[in-house]
Amino acid sequence: MPLTLDLGTDDLTRCRFAISPLCQTHEALRLLRRPARHGYHRGWLRRVRRTLAGLDLSPLWLFIPPSGGYTPDFLGPPPDEPYPGIEDELARMRATDPVLAHAEMARSLACTPGLAASSQGRAALDDPAATVRRLADLTERAWHALLAPDWPRHRAVLEADIAHRSRQAAGGGLDALLTGLHPGIDWAGHTLTLRMYGDLADAQRADGRGVLLMPSVFVWPDVVSGFARPWQPTVIYPARGMGSLHDTAPPSPSQALARLLGHQRAALLTGLSAPASTTELAARHDLAASTVSAHLSVLREAGLLTSRREGLYVLYGRTELGDALVVTGPEAR
Repeated sequence: MPLTLDLGTDDLTRCRFAISPLCQTHEALRLLRRPARHGYHRGWLRRVRRTLAGLDLSPLWLFIPPSGGYTPDFLGPPPDEPYPGIEDELARMRATDPVLAHAEMARSLACTPGLAASSQGRAALDDPAATVRRLADLTERAWHALLAPDWPRHRAVLEADIAHRSRQAAGGGLDALLTGLHPGIDWAGHTLTLRMYGDLADAQRADGRGVLLMPSVFVWPDVVSGFARPWQPTVIYPARGMGSLHDTAPPSPSQALARLLGHQRAALLTGLSAPASTTELAARHDLAASTVSAHLSVLREAGLLTSRREGLYVLYGRTELGDALVVTGPEAR
């Protein structure tokens, strides 16, 4: 049977979104262990290959089975707030109860025959508090090496997904939101059904705290749920726009859009399926940064783009009107 979450009134009124850099790091590590999921991320994998070669992540690999078995939830737990910082999340990870850590690590090791009885498995379980600290230190290294350089763009994609789904909820309520999360998720009769899962006896069930919804850049093609107690019921699903996040060649605009806006502006608008900076767009489209900046200003004044500062960069993304213009073409408007 699939995994089901029966949502009561309290759950429905407390459904929320969150963006977690720790969970994104966790999902990126899971992706690295499972080559079958590499599809959309080959560009990112090529870029981080050399960095990855300099990292010894073997203690983490011990708890991330390549066959898709259980990974300890404390490595990427559901966050308590919508937009936690990585430092706060790592501190929370380091404070994991050793009893809980031991139970989750033992369950993970049991997925690989003989691993719990190996010298590495026994050492990890003999001192779970020390193991948690070591895994947190390695996760922090992985974050800085693999994700932090791209985090402004990743976060922009995740925020754009949440904004899109918030508009869905505004227009059609929770029914519109929950039915559109992923093809493998069904919503009917107050029951959220994850068809990609088997029924997990120890999965946390809806209990009035609501369901936490988290878009992810790295979870594709899966949906992740099944967090056990004490974690909040959570659904991690692929974010819209993640497929083109690491593309290097921009898509070509339609002829009609190019006639309306001019080829360069149409190409920039079409290529912004994921938010990007002026510098990045200039390199991608082989244009001077000043030319890109001028085009982006015009598109923003026309209501087709938004801009927001993220650290040292200003990231541009399409508005709902910009999305509609690219998808339908000006001839349909």
